[in-house]
Amino acid sequence: MNVLVLSAHPDDETLGLGGTMLAHRAAGDSIAWVVATQAHEPGWSAATIERKAREVERVAEAYGVDRLDRLGLPTTRLDTVPLGELIDPIRRVVEEVRPEVVYVTHPGDIHTDHACLFDATAASLRAFRAVTDGVRKVLCYETLSSTDSAPPQRTPRFAPNVFRDVSAHLERKLEIMALYETEAQPDPLPRGPSALRALARVRGATIGVEYAEAFELVREVLS
Repeated sequence: MNVLVLSAHPDDETLGLGGTMLAHRAAGDSIAWVVATQAHEPGWSAATIERKAREVERVAEAYGVDRLDRLGLPTTRLDTVPLGELIDPIRRVVEEVRPEVVYVTHPGDIHTDHACLFDATAASLRAFRAVTDGVRKVLCYETLSSTDSAPPQRTPRFAPNVFRDVSAHLERKLEIMALYETEAQPDPLPRGPSALRALARVRGATIGVEYAEAFELVREVLS
C-alpha cells in the first residue's frame, strides 16, 4: 500500500503520527513524505537552516521513507502564499505516488500553516478524483503543542474517531523525535518525551491498549 504523509513543518509527522508511520513501514507499505515549509532567513541563520535540513534527512531515513519532497515554502507564512502554489505540488505528488491513504494536519489548529496545508490538500483531493488518484482514505492528525493549543472559540476542534495501536512503536517514535535537536523540548514542555508518551497513553486508553495515535476521518471511499 502507498501512503502519503503531508507535514507543514518537519516535526509535525513525529508529533502526530510517528508510531503510525513505523507501523506502515513494518507492514511493508511505501511511504511518501511531503514537508511544505522550511526555515528561512533572516528569521533563522544559514547554519540553523542547514542543521534543520540535515535533521529532516535523518528522520526520513529513520522512518524508511521511500520518497521525500520538500516544497521549501516559508515556515509560519503559508497564509501569505497563493493557495495554488501549494495545491500544484501536492497534486503532482498524488498523481505520481497514487497513495491509498493520506495523512494531513488538522485545520482547527493554533498554527495557521497547518490550516493552510489542510485547505490545499482538500482542494487537491476532491472526492470525484478518488478513482483516478487511488486515494481511498484521508485522515487528519493532531500535532502536540499546536492542535491542543487552539482556543475554544476556534473551529473545527480536533475530534478523533480513528485510532491506531502504536504500542510496539512508541519507544522508536521517541528516539526519532530526539533527532529533531532544534525542535524537541525537555520535560515538562509539550514536545518533551513524557508529554508524547502521556498523549499516546490517553489515546491508547480510549481503545483499551497501551499506546495509540488518534486521527479524524475526513473521507473514506469503500469498495
